[in-house]
Amino acid sequence: MATSFKVELLNGIHALGTSVIRGATTADSFKAALYLTTATIDAATTVYTLTGEVSGTNYVAGGVDLTGAVDWIAPASTGTTGFSTPTANIIYTNVTLITAFDAVLIYNSSQGNKAVSVHTFGSQTITAGTLTLTMPTNNSTTALIRLA
Repeated sequence: MATSFKVELLNGIHALGTSVIRGATTADSFKAALYLTTATIDAATTVYTLTGEVSGTNYVAGGVDLTGAVDWIAPASTGTTGFSTPTANIIYTNVTLITAFDAVLIYNSSQGNKAVSVHTFGSQTITAGTLTLTMPTNNSTTALIRLA
């Protein structure tokens, strides 16, 4: 597969199926929702779901918007890997989530809430605090999304 194709896929250039209809040429919007340790959320997840999502004080179902002028750093490539990372950390402010959670689903809220990626981490709880998910360096070995 051509490396340029990987970057172009991340930019939404190619539509390999006939069911793809783009309403605009602007960047889509993305959200990040947190999930309980008991939730079944993984690579087989196709869309955002309320099932297994955390609930608590100052947490809104559906999670938070990814922030920044553009949600993602412009896709790039190094070697044969295409990659991109959100432009800013994902922050949940002053939340109380007393049931253990360990996953975040990033999904495209502009395109029918379609799943982009699921990321797991150690089991957490939080009381009246700020949870920050620090985004990795945007390169071919650590970017959040990598097509190798």
